[in-house]
Amino acid sequence: MKNWKIAGFLATLVIGLSMPLYLARVHFLGRPSATVEPAPPARFVGSEKCKSCHKREYDLWKDSDHDHAMEVASDKTVLGDFNNRTFEQNGVVSRFYRKKGRFYVHTQGPDGRMGDYEVTHTFGWYPLQQYLVPFPGGRYQCLPIAWDVDKKRWYHLYPDPPIDPKDWLYWTNAGQNWNGMCAECHSTNLKKNYDADTDSYQTTWSDIDVGCEACHGPGSRHVEWADLPDMARPPVKNVQLVVQTSGLTSRSLVELCAPCHSRRSALGDYTHAEPDLLDSMLPQTLNEGLYFPDGQILAEVYVYGSFTQSKMYHREVRCSDCHEVHSVRRVREGNALCLQCHLAKVYDTRQHHFHKKKGEKGDAIRSADGTVLFEVGSGAECVQCHMPGRTYMGIDYRPDHSLRRPRPDLTVKLGVPNACTRCHIDKTAKWADETITKWYGPGRRDHYGTVIAAGRRGEPGARGPLIRLAGDPLYPVIVRATALSLLDAYPGKDTEKAVQQALTDEEALIRRTALGSMHVHDPQSRQRLITPLLYDPVKAVRIEAARLLAEGPSLTLRPDVEKVYKATLEEYKAAMEYSADFAFGRYNLANLYVSLGQPEKAIRSFRAAIHIDDLFFPAKVNLAMVYDQRGEKKKAETLFREVLAADPDLHEVAYSLGLLLAEEKRYKEAAVYLRQAARGLPRRARIHYNLGLLLQALHRDREAEAELLEALRIEPDNLDFLYAAADYYLKRGRLGEAKRMAERMVEKYPSNQVGHDLLGFIDSRLRE
Repeated sequence: MKNWKIAGFLATLVIGLSMPLYLARVHFLGRPSATVEPAPPARFVGSEKCKSCHKREYDLWKDSDHDHAMEVASDKTVLGDFNNRTFEQNGVVSRFYRKKGRFYVHTQGPDGRMGDYEVTHTFGWYPLQQYLVPFPGGRYQCLPIAWDVDKKRWYHLYPDPPIDPKDWLYWTNAGQNWNGMCAECHSTNLKKNYDADTDSYQTTWSDIDVGCEACHGPGSRHVEWADLPDMARPPVKNVQLVVQTSGLTSRSLVELCAPCHSRRSALGDYTHAEPDLLDSMLPQTLNEGLYFPDGQILAEVYVYGSFTQSKMYHREVRCSDCHEVHSVRRVREGNALCLQCHLAKVYDTRQHHFHKKKGEKGDAIRSADGTVLFEVGSGAECVQCHMPGRTYMGIDYRPDHSLRRPRPDLTVKLGVPNACTRCHIDKTAKWADETITKWYGPGRRDHYGTVIAAGRRGEPGARGPLIRLAGDPLYPVIVRATALSLLDAYPGKDTEKAVQQALTDEEALIRRTALGSMHVHDPQSRQRLITPLLYDPVKAVRIEAARLLAEGPSLTLRPDVEKVYKATLEEYKAAMEYSADFAFGRYNLANLYVSLGQPEKAIRSFRAAIHIDDLFFPAKVNLAMVYDQRGEKKKAETLFREVLAADPDLHEVAYSLGLLLAEEKRYKEAAVYLRQAARGLPRRARIHYNLGLLLQALHRDREAEAELLEALRIEPDNLDFLYAAADYYLKRGRLGEAKRMAERMVEKYPSNQVGHDLLGFIDSRLRE
């Protein structure tokens, strides 16, 4: 009690003392106005404003790849040969020429027709340079013929086979559109300004290239502060720059580069003021088609996803440890770069790398035609073993930044690449594995690649390892998120427990992925789990929560929660409208309209997605579903058949078409497609169940029984499947087998009266 009294006295004293101080402040400064105007937002002022004070940094940046990321076409910026030079590919002869000081190309355009097109901008600098052609609607399109800077030749980015002019990837279509595909990472303060109603762009930028403010953010306040006399400059936070670039943690600095150096989906124009990386973008996980199962690069993924897998990243190595941030060049060359941290006497030795160094005699590695692939001594370079790369865009070699040990044993198990046989092309992965074992000893640690590979293949035993991988904080976040996403194919109690636990993970990417992997069907439980994430501080998480709530049954929310839900749903809608120039943006909007009970808007958005990319099958399939629900069966059937004609291996679509045909009592046709689906998706018990019911209707009893039993083999406790099998046997007078199924129903579902009634009926028949 005595201590409490003292604390109370001190609190009163503090309040008493603070009142005169506040009054004194009002006396000298005046009372605060009730209508204080907020400070105007910082503006972009351009890189030239930085030069006078930051000459060293400016000079490093000048003539860098960032400086030349995009330029107006001129004699100084165009590297390609436009002196009436021709280039032939697949029988098409393109001609590059100049007229009145401008640059032109005569080549195939829309619909494959030849025409003349002006090149107004260059795009990139080394090792290749691309060119932009303006089109109506504010579009700029990337010419598919690029300039090889080293070999000084024109070459085609997509040589074989020729791309159909109707294909999304054809150079005048959306897949090669600068405004949506490229612009935000090649210019500063890029505002895409796409108008979905007019299908047009009014794209703007402050600097045409990647300038100072691309990393530091808008600089007007900083310039105003710097222009004050030295004695008049007040102490300010971060010298009045929006983005802090010094005193950063390793993660913060890497995430400063990530908005451009990552494979991701944008959630809106990048403002430089986003607190979290996932406020502006959603990084791709180690998805099939982008990465090999062990996380090595496959498609163009732009470094971030690779580097965050590395031990370097987790030991706080950052981009600037290897790259000078203004010139983007390496801070040192060769092994000296790595020897900044790794001891030369340990790692830069024959005992470590087992390869000859440059200057030693030996044979170079050559291709079948005699071309030198790797010089003698390259095997002693750190990057050759720890950063094996891939070539993109025909000639652009990019090292894998996951900085991993060579694992030819994973090549043997999973078919992934390894650093050894990319040089030793005449050797096998088995040879490489045996050699590594001889050098470094037996025993390789388990690798997450084996778990991801099993999950991708849908192996039944992968559930447990995926759950453990998703929940282990010692693994990279991108790996854990990948494991979590693969659990989507493994519904069940253990999976749901893991997913629900991930909803509260400290990593935003884990929470966002968990939302997308939920399989909770009970409306109350679903709402209870999702609703708190409407308040998530990270945009990518909360808008996914809003989408999922919209997708479920009608909500009963408190007024304050409903207000947040509606506002967050508008955030989601705005994010998808930002990407409405992509098929996936229109597709997501269409799905939202379906959830909100607005079918006409949904149909328009699905059609817009198909117009953008005729091969974007999810839009056709979901549009077919909408038509089916509206009773427009013929339209739905046409779409399903279009998709299957283009890709017969889409077994889900075969399943949907089979169900539609069964609804129309076209049982023989339906059986063909359901059987295709059952063979293509053998672990999907419901498909076998539906096929079994259909085959009964066709009096193909033996086949029907086999499918019903297969469904039960996959899900032995499923009530629907047990009832269907019991009914099948009962109708055929096989009462003993019917009874066994009914007894299993009673055993597994004792509170369900159906099993008891069925068992009683069978017993009465047996007593007759």
